[in-house]
Amino acid sequence: MGRAFVYVILGGGVAAGYAALEFVRRNGDSRDKLCIISDEQARSLLLLCLLSFNSCSVAPYERPALSKGFLLPQGAPRLPEFHTCVGANDELLTKEWYSKHGIVLVLGTRVTSADVRRKTISYKTLIVATGARALKLEEFGVSGSDVRNVCYLRNLGDADKLVDVMGSCPGGKAVVVGGGYIGMECAAALVTNKINVTMVFPGKHCMNRIFTPKIAEFYERYYTSKGVIFVKEASVTSMEVSAGKVTAVMLGDGRRLTADMVVVGVGARANTGLFEGQLVMEKGGIKVNGQMQASDASVYAVGDVAAFPVKLFGGDVRRLEHVDCARRTARHAVAAILDATGSVGDIDYLPFFYSRLFSLSWQLYGDNAGEAVHFGDLAPGDGATPKFGAYWVREGRIAGAFIEGGSRQENESIAATVRHGAAVPDVPELRRRGLAFATQATGNTKLAAGDKPTCGWHATVVVAAAVSIAVFACWFGWMAPYVLKRDL
Repeated sequence: MGRAFVYVILGGGVAAGYAALEFVRRNGDSRDKLCIISDEQARSLLLLCLLSFNSCSVAPYERPALSKGFLLPQGAPRLPEFHTCVGANDELLTKEWYSKHGIVLVLGTRVTSADVRRKTISYKTLIVATGARALKLEEFGVSGSDVRNVCYLRNLGDADKLVDVMGSCPGGKAVVVGGGYIGMECAAALVTNKINVTMVFPGKHCMNRIFTPKIAEFYERYYTSKGVIFVKEASVTSMEVSAGKVTAVMLGDGRRLTADMVVVGVGARANTGLFEGQLVMEKGGIKVNGQMQASDASVYAVGDVAAFPVKLFGGDVRRLEHVDCARRTARHAVAAILDATGSVGDIDYLPFFYSRLFSLSWQLYGDNAGEAVHFGDLAPGDGATPKFGAYWVREGRIAGAFIEGGSRQENESIAATVRHGAAVPDVPELRRRGLAFATQATGNTKLAAGDKPTCGWHATVVVAAAVSIAVFACWFGWMAPYVLKRDL
């Protein structure tokens, strides 16, 4: 490559954008000091380019938009509306922003190998923000990922394809494989687009890594009221393909589900392959310390790829696949890298997850481990906005909490209760008091600004008008693959 940088960020997802903003905020002008290398691309319809689909490299963007606003049938947001860091109600980091601050973007470029001991691209510090990839059907012995009406949802190109396929089968039938985050959010989007949905997954209930059976029952009833059919404790064994399209999905028990399209959401795996055998790994990711620093002192890892100690869990190492974690670990790593005074301590992260499903909105804080104590009315009502949740009690203290339909103040109270590990002397009393336990226990106690989960992008995206499709200037950076190596 023939260029030297002080800092290199490998990856172009959410974490890369938030890291870049933190660099600028703390380091001022980053002209030619910081380089971001990314292979993120989108298939964009270029009306003035022979009306054909082309690959277009893109700067970091808010990935949650893809399973929410982007899939709306009307008024769906498009770039540049959801570039980072609008998701935290902060600056909108377009390509022009990076150029203004002297940050070099090497886009549309896949790194094929990395060497943290030798040098080709010269750097002082490398930040690994390679994220995770969607697991493919082939990894479960089922072929068909390359069929044109089989969709995944991990990046902008996937979202573009999903929108195209939905548009090709209005009123048709979709089979959603998987009952987790992607499955639930895509099912809601498909129904909103007037497509009939059948969800297939092996668990006894949806979102089995987060929901209790009682909470899952509420969402399954709600989805059923929207026309979604659940096929639980089942697995896809094959797909029937005709003329390059899936026409049916076969299940292990012999059932055949006709399909005009298939959406697969069966999990993700951290992109650690470039660093296997070079950095210490744990929990499926790159193991880092509280400063987000890997086993090689010149390397930091952030976002989905990082396995870091969580103070709230007694220092237990976790790898947390969620946008809030990507944002916060990225900012903390940069703060630690640029810290000249020793004032930046270890990350003290409050694990946070959220989702928006139809008109519903839930949030989870902390760890869903221990005795689950439910509160509120979990029975689907007569049109009233539902509000319910659960606490998880472990060793006499609140370890985690879930809330559906909470106000901003209630969400903050729930979060503060988990953050402080509120004592629970009497579980039946906790069940009786329900949400009031958190709102009364915290009183005037508020989360610090740095603790508040950064999910504000939804408000921005939902009200945004759809952008007219226009010609995008696609800059592919240096297109040849590079070998990343450390400056000795």
